[in-house]
Amino acid sequence: MRISVDSVDWGVKGLTILHDVSAEFPDGTVTGLIGPNGSGKTSLLHLLAGLRRPMRGRVDVGGADLHAWSTSMRAKRIALLEQHASTTLDLTVRQVVELGRIPHRGRWPGRLDEGREQIDEALRLGRVLDLADRRWQTLSGGERQRVQLARALAQEPSLLMLDEPTNHLDLGHQIDFLETVRSLGLTTVAALHDLDLAAAFCDRLVVLDGGHVVAAGAVEDVLSAQLVHEVYGVRTTIERHRDADRLHVVWHR
Repeated sequence: MRISVDSVDWGVKGLTILHDVSAEFPDGTVTGLIGPNGSGKTSLLHLLAGLRRPMRGRVDVGGADLHAWSTSMRAKRIALLEQHASTTLDLTVRQVVELGRIPHRGRWPGRLDEGREQIDEALRLGRVLDLADRRWQTLSGGERQRVQLARALAQEPSLLMLDEPTNHLDLGHQIDFLETVRSLGLTTVAALHDLDLAAAFCDRLVVLDGGHVVAAGAVEDVLSAQLVHEVYGVRTTIERHRDADRLHVVWHR
């Protein structure tokens, strides 16, 4: 499902954080949101997820205004993984993933057993089926992030929003997580800090700086040494890696 923002402004307490933002996120693609800290990546993700309403402009999903959808419909169709997902409750992995079915169950107790197949499939897709009976508090950071992905997939979303999903993972878990996301075929928007990971796993990039979109398009059209220097203030060499057949970013002073 395609999602887009058109001429969007958003802010809080008199401070405008996103300025005249327009961007396209085509159906079935993985788009990386990149930019320095404070550039507006999380704010844009929250707008795309329907958690915030633009002060100006519009968010469209499949050609319709996102805010014309009911809260229930947004909860079913859009899944968001926040940076820091945690709970103090003593839950098993399966119970955490079951939380993703809440938008589909409604208020009737008789429906609580529905969705078992979707939960099992989400555990499998998140590669945490073998952890189903483990307690949440015993999991490593990488395992927790996979469980949260499974919880999101239990919603059966059309759109997947990820806010710095690899931020606290080691390199192996970063690659494994993004390979899984890539294999899902969902329209995915991910805020990422690591430009190498963005180049390896994204189809498109949207670059934010100071709340403005400064570049957007296919990875190879957007990611350049000039852009990185202008946005991050870092000198780099960006070239196609001879072994990996993808763009590779080398920074230097």
